[in-house]
Amino acid sequence: MKFYYCLYLLLLYPIITHSQSVLKGTVKDQSHQPVLANIYFHQIEKGAATDLEGNFTISNIPPGSYNVIISALGYETIALKLSFSENSTLEKDFTLNESAVEMEEVIISTPFHKLQSENVMKVERVTTDALTQNGAINLSQGIANIPGVSTIGTGNSIAKPVIRGLNANRVLTYSQGVRLENQQFGDEHGLGINGEGVESVEVIKGPASLLYGSDAIGGVLYLNPEGFAKPNTNQLKVNSGYFSNTAGITTSAVFKSSKEKLKFLIRGTRNSFADYETGATYRVTNSRSNEYDVKTGIRFQDTKFKSTLRYNFNRANIGLPEEIGMQSTSRDLLLPFQEVDNHIVSLENNVFLKNSTLDITAGYVFNDRREFEESADEAALRLQLKTFNYDVKYHLPEWGKFTTIVGAQGLFQKNENLGEEILIPDASVTDFGIFATTHYHLEDWDLQGGLRFDTRAIDTKAARNPTDIDYISALNKNFTSFNAALGAKYDFSKEFTGRLNFSSGFRAPNLAELTSNGIHEGTFRYEIGNPNLKNEQSFQTDLALEYRNEHWELFANGFLNAIDHYIFLSPNGEEIDETPVYHYLQFGAQLWGGEFGIHLHPHPFDWLHWESSFEMVKGELKDGGNLPLIPANELKNTLRVELADGKLLKKPFGFITLQNTFSQNNVSAFESPTEGYTLLSAGFGAEIAWKKAVVKWGVNTTNLTNEKYINHLSRLKADGILNPGRSINMNLALEL
Repeated sequence: MKFYYCLYLLLLYPIITHSQSVLKGTVKDQSHQPVLANIYFHQIEKGAATDLEGNFTISNIPPGSYNVIISALGYETIALKLSFSENSTLEKDFTLNESAVEMEEVIISTPFHKLQSENVMKVERVTTDALTQNGAINLSQGIANIPGVSTIGTGNSIAKPVIRGLNANRVLTYSQGVRLENQQFGDEHGLGINGEGVESVEVIKGPASLLYGSDAIGGVLYLNPEGFAKPNTNQLKVNSGYFSNTAGITTSAVFKSSKEKLKFLIRGTRNSFADYETGATYRVTNSRSNEYDVKTGIRFQDTKFKSTLRYNFNRANIGLPEEIGMQSTSRDLLLPFQEVDNHIVSLENNVFLKNSTLDITAGYVFNDRREFEESADEAALRLQLKTFNYDVKYHLPEWGKFTTIVGAQGLFQKNENLGEEILIPDASVTDFGIFATTHYHLEDWDLQGGLRFDTRAIDTKAARNPTDIDYISALNKNFTSFNAALGAKYDFSKEFTGRLNFSSGFRAPNLAELTSNGIHEGTFRYEIGNPNLKNEQSFQTDLALEYRNEHWELFANGFLNAIDHYIFLSPNGEEIDETPVYHYLQFGAQLWGGEFGIHLHPHPFDWLHWESSFEMVKGELKDGGNLPLIPANELKNTLRVELADGKLLKKPFGFITLQNTFSQNNVSAFESPTEGYTLLSAGFGAEIAWKKAVVKWGVNTTNLTNEKYINHLSRLKADGILNPGRSINMNLALEL
C-alpha cells in the first residue's frame, strides 16, 4: 500500500506549504442547549461534528472564502460564507432553529455548489440508502422513483434513464465527476454502473448544455461517489441483499482508511440474478445476469491543494431474452448474451488560491462491449469505445454580489469494431466547448445566467464492401452550437419560493443516426442512418413553485421543451432480409408536462410522513403525431413512519407505497397503446448499535399483489412479455 501512496504522490503537482487557518465555535439551539451538528466546508471537503457540549474545531483551512454548512437532524440548515486569512483563527457560534423539514444537502451537479433552497435551478437529489429503503432493487430502478424520471428496460438487468420523455444520447450521465460514454445509443445498452459505491443521485431535468455541452439536451443524471472516511479513522462496511423474484444475491464490502492528508478506499461487489418471474408465474427465459464491480480511490489534501484519483471496473454478463422457453433458476447465460467491461478512471484536482479556485478534472472511459449470438466462444459483435474527457473551471474572485465561473470542456473519442457484425463504423469524435456563468445574490432574489459555445467533429471510416447493400461510406462532419441559460429564484416569503428558468440546449447526431446501415439484432430492425442530419436544438421554459412549513410541503413544476430538428426512427413499409426497414428522420417536436406533489409531516407527529406526487409528460411532432417512448402518467402515494430510537432499535422505519400508472394511448405510428396498472409495495427496517458496530437491516416487498402488467417503456412489450411480479427483498449491512 505504501508503494501506491508514493507512486500517487509523484503524479501530483508541486505543492508549496502554506499557513493554515482554524474555525472553532459552538452550535446551540434557541434555548442555548448544545446541538449534535455537522459543520462542513464542501468546497475543500473539510468538516467536524460537535461534541456533547456543542463545541467544534476545524483546522487546516486554506486562506480564502468558502461556504460552510451547519446541519443537524430536526433543525434548519444554515449556509453562509466565511473568509480566512493566512494563519488565522476564526471563532464563530451558531444558533439553529427547530424544523420538521429534512436536512438539506449541497447540490454537486450545478457549478456553484449551493443548498437546494439557494439554487436557481431545481435539482432532484436522493441518497442511494433512501432508494434501498424504499424498495429499489438496483440503481436504475431506484432513479425511476424520482418524479419526472423513468427507465427504458429489459427486465431487471438492462435499464437506461428517461427524463421527461427524453432518453439515450439526450440524457447525459456523470460518474466520478466525468461523463460516462458506453455506447448509450443502443436500446438494449444499460447504464453500466453498479449502485454500490454511489452515495447519492442528482437529476437535472431539462437542457443543461450550458454546463455540460452536447447530449445534455434532456437532462443530466449525476452520480456522486461515496466519500472517504473521516481523518485518522478506519471504516469497514459489508452489506448483502436477497431478492426472491430472481433468487438474486448481491454482496458488497468496502474498506476506508484516512490520515490527516492521505485517504484511501476500496470496494468490491458481486451480483447474481436468475430469470425474473412475472405476475403470471412464468419466468422470462434468459433475463438472468451476473455482475462484478470494483471501485477504489485515493486522495491527497493539503491546505492549498486537493487531488482525488478514482477507478471503477465493472463487468456485466447479461442475457438477452427473446422468447419464453425453458423455465429455470439457473444463472448460466444462454445465447444471445452480452459481456460488457467498463473502466472509468478519473483524476480531480482542486487548487485553492487566495480569492479564487481552479478545478481540473480529467477522465478516461474504456467500454468493451461483446455480444454473443451463435456461439459463446466468439463474439459476433464487439465494440470498443475509448474516451478521454477533461473539464477545467476557474472560480473568479467575487466582485460585489457576483460569483462567476469560466471554463472549458471537451473529449477525444475513438470507436473500433473488432467483431464480424458492424452496427456503427470505426470513428473518432472530438468535442470542445467554452462557457461562462455567473450568479448574482440579493436578499430575496438570486439570478443566474451564462453563455456557451461548442463544436463537435466526427470522422468515420468506410465499412463493408462498396458493392454490398449494407455498405457504409466514410463521413466527415462538424457541428457547432451557441447556447444560453437565464434563471431567477425569488423568495416570496420564508416558506414560499419560486423559480423560473429559460435554457437552450443542443445535441449533435450520434454515429448510429448518421451512419447506420444494417440489421440491429437487439431491436429487430434494419436501420438506415441519415448523413444529412442537423443538430437537435431545444429551448425549454421551467417554472417551479415550492411552499414548505412545519406541517407540510407542496411543489409544482411545469415545463415546455420545444425542439427543432428532433431525430427519430420511422418505418418506411419496406423489408430487407424479412426485417422491417427504419429510417432516421428529423422534424420539429415539443414536450410539455410537469410534476406536482405534497409532503405532509404534521407537527408534533413528525414521525408520520405522507408523500404524494403526480407526473405527466406529452411529446408531439409539430407536424402531427406523437413521439415514441413517452412514459405514461403516474400517481404515487407513500405513507412512511420514522419512529424515535428505542433501547435496541435505532431509526426504525416502515412504508407503504401505492403506484398508479395510467394507460398510455398517446403513442407514435409504430407503437401500440399500453394498459394502466397499480403496484403496491411495503417495507420496514431499523438499525442496531452495539459498541462501535452498527447493523442496518430492512425487508420490503415490491408488487405485493403480484400484478400482471407491462410497462410502456419495456423493450419486451412488443412480444407481450410481462414485467416482474412479486418480490420479497431483504438487505443487511454491518458497519465497523
